[in-house]
Amino acid sequence: MDGNGRWAKKRLMPRALGHKRGVDTVRTIARAAREMGLEALTLYAFSSENWKRPADEISDLMSLLRAFIRTELDELVRNGTRLKIIGEWQALAPDIVDMIGDALARTAHNRQTTLTIALNYGSQQEIARAAARAAAKGAITVESIEAELDTADLPPLDLIIRTSGEVRLSNFLLWQAAYAEMWFTDVLWPDFTPEHLHDALGQFATRERRFGGR
Repeated sequence: MDGNGRWAKKRLMPRALGHKRGVDTVRTIARAAREMGLEALTLYAFSSENWKRPADEISDLMSLLRAFIRTELDELVRNGTRLKIIGEWQALAPDIVDMIGDALARTAHNRQTTLTIALNYGSQQEIARAAARAAAKGAITVESIEAELDTADLPPLDLIIRTSGEVRLSNFLLWQAAYAEMWFTDVLWPDFTPEHLHDALGQFATRERRFGGR
């Protein structure tokens, strides 16, 4: 979900307003994904590298996270969406950890779709944690590492969408992306609409996925 800051800069607005608009887009796209019948949607909200940003920007992002949980939780419960968090989210502020724990518990039995938010997440760190846990249990294999990933209970990753013209993975789901399709767009995240999502899924549907075979 890239481009919030550039969206605000183009409009001579503070970055915080770009992030706020980005949260509005999260709400819209999460609803659209559910209505389109997607089994799972994973959004990269805050990376382990984002701590390098200015303290006031981090504070704004955390405030938006609190507001999102407060305003959206009841809807997630009603519409059958399971919330899942990946990354080292337990290292966030104690009140956020408590809010997330409550949200996970209240949506745990929902089955219509899964909305996963990556918070304080880095894929290299995830793989290292998974390998260490696998080694503690026995042999390190592809299967034993996969079983310890944060995404172990999610379906295989099919499609990665990156907005704002950036063409890289930025430490996001590196293991899971081994055979995922990728779709890049110049559209900034705050301008990303359900129509863009529909276009991405339409292109994905035309691709031939051979997983290394002919």
